[in-house]
Amino acid sequence: MTPFPEPNAPASSRAEVFLGYLDFLRTRVIEKVRALPASSQRTSRLPSGWRPVELLKHLRYVEFRWIEWRFEGRSVDSPWGDEESGRWHAPEPLAELVAALETQAEHTSAVVSSTDLSTIGAPGPGWPGTGEPATLERVLFHLLQEYARHLGQLDIVAELSDGPTGE
Repeated sequence: MTPFPEPNAPASSRAEVFLGYLDFLRTRVIEKVRALPASSQRTSRLPSGWRPVELLKHLRYVEFRWIEWRFEGRSVDSPWGDEESGRWHAPEPLAELVAALETQAEHTSAVVSSTDLSTIGAPGPGWPGTGEPATLERVLFHLLQEYARHLGQLDIVAELSDGPTGE
């Protein structure tokens, strides 16, 4: 298990801090989904209807959209590949979803490790609001809040499914 990156743990850079928290949160999401009873991994317990395996695919695409499509300005065929008919979908096997998220994490780590946090993203159609690109640091803050929010939601689902809760 990836240890919690304590605030007073030594870190050589802000990038290392961001990556430590992202790795921790990502690992916890994966572990919680894996630890759920198999029937609960593809069943919704919430009025919104999302399923835990769909969350894995959603988070993979969140990183993909923010790092590759927006920040790096890559031309991509399907930035919203986690959605179908306006909602999340994930028919893939759990192992495939986990592998895709871990591969995306490796790409995110490579970008963050080789790019100054003050670097402004490439202009492109994917930027929300004013359409002005953000710095890598702002993108990482956004990714952290996305993971933290969804991990909290998954905690509720896990509790309702007799799965693991807490950090």
